[in-house]
Amino acid sequence: MNFSIIKNNPLFRGIAEHEIEKLLNCLNSYKKEYKKNQTIVRSGEKIQNIGILLKGEAHIVKSDYWGNQTIIAHLYEGEVFGEAYACVSQNEMGVNVIAIQDCEVLFLNVSHIIKICPCSCEYHHILLQNLIEMIAKKNILLNHKLSLLSKKTIREKVLSYLSQQAIQHGSKIFDIPYNRQQLADYLGVDRSALSAELSRMQKEGILSYYKNTFKLQQ
Repeated sequence: MNFSIIKNNPLFRGIAEHEIEKLLNCLNSYKKEYKKNQTIVRSGEKIQNIGILLKGEAHIVKSDYWGNQTIIAHLYEGEVFGEAYACVSQNEMGVNVIAIQDCEVLFLNVSHIIKICPCSCEYHHILLQNLIEMIAKKNILLNHKLSLLSKKTIREKVLSYLSQQAIQHGSKIFDIPYNRQQLADYLGVDRSALSAELSRMQKEGILSYYKNTFKLQQ
């Protein structure tokens, strides 16, 4: 198990390293491995555990009745998923979590976080505070995503997304985690139309790109 990813996770911020192992036992934690393209959590499942991605990368994907998919988020090593659904009793997952690389996931039983700990763990209240903060931050990110999707044109959506990425990376040159189809799914647009718009913006000198690397012009 990659303990460095666990101890540096925001969920355990402010908790002494030697106490984390005790908390993992208290939270009934267990580890599971997934192959590339395997579904980690399926839409419609009722979950009690939150996941921490110890290795690999994954997508959170929303599918409609006809099978059309929208990528909600890209998960990197160390990121947490499922916490909002796990905190709501009997609530079904509304998204799929799909491994896009071979993945290793640590699961924690959320009921042991939001309820009084039978072991009276000293750091239990810190863990709960961290969980609430994580959910709040993800809610802010979701609002950003909704703002992006509310843009009327493909160009507006692309520029809004790339602007966010440039700010996040602190550079006008950056890599994005999506290929063209995945980016189209994330923005909720047609892939061919997206490629055509990117080509037009490059010809106009607004940006340049090569595969997943983008550069925004001044």
